[in-house]
Amino acid sequence: MRPYWDPIPTARAMEGLPHPLWRGDAVSRDWSGPAPDGWEARDWRSVPGPFYAVNTDNCLTGRQCAPDLVMYEDRYGTEFVYRQPRTPEEVHALVCAAECEPLLGYGGDGDSHWTPDLVRDWWGERGRVREWAAALDRNWSVSDREDRREAAGGARAYVAHIDDGLAEYLRGYLFWLAERRPPTAGESLPNL
Repeated sequence: MRPYWDPIPTARAMEGLPHPLWRGDAVSRDWSGPAPDGWEARDWRSVPGPFYAVNTDNCLTGRQCAPDLVMYEDRYGTEFVYRQPRTPEEVHALVCAAECEPLLGYGGDGDSHWTPDLVRDWWGERGRVREWAAALDRNWSVSDREDRREAAGGARAYVAHIDDGLAEYLRGYLFWLAERRPPTAGESLPNL
């Protein structure tokens, strides 16, 4: 897998086209813009990258479309992006999650806000995120609610992503932030 792929052109190209995951519906907007409540209000668990969620509803719909990308926080059940899309199909899934969210709480302008220092700060605090996800898995995997047991699988996937793959992605994202292009084969990636 390449260390970084820019998902924004795919998201922009989807506006107005038939949605690839829903029959008969079209993508309502360009999801590369800001979330209505702003990037600064994003959930602290949101992994660095262009997409994020802010003050979403608590209907637990995001994982129905994008279980490999979206997670729920445990206090109110709002959504956040725990893994950035790496393929056009994953962008389609994330756009599906954004389209399902009635408060339109998703944004895609994270590249305008993340800096290498902020990414490194987030990475330095990853233990807090990992601890939260591991605790959520322990609590929700034994819940009598099916939606929580399903979301516990997302928490396990988030821990696995932190442990294997996220560092390489973030190094590629740091390159992207500095150069505004993906790294080519053999180019050195910045350190976290």
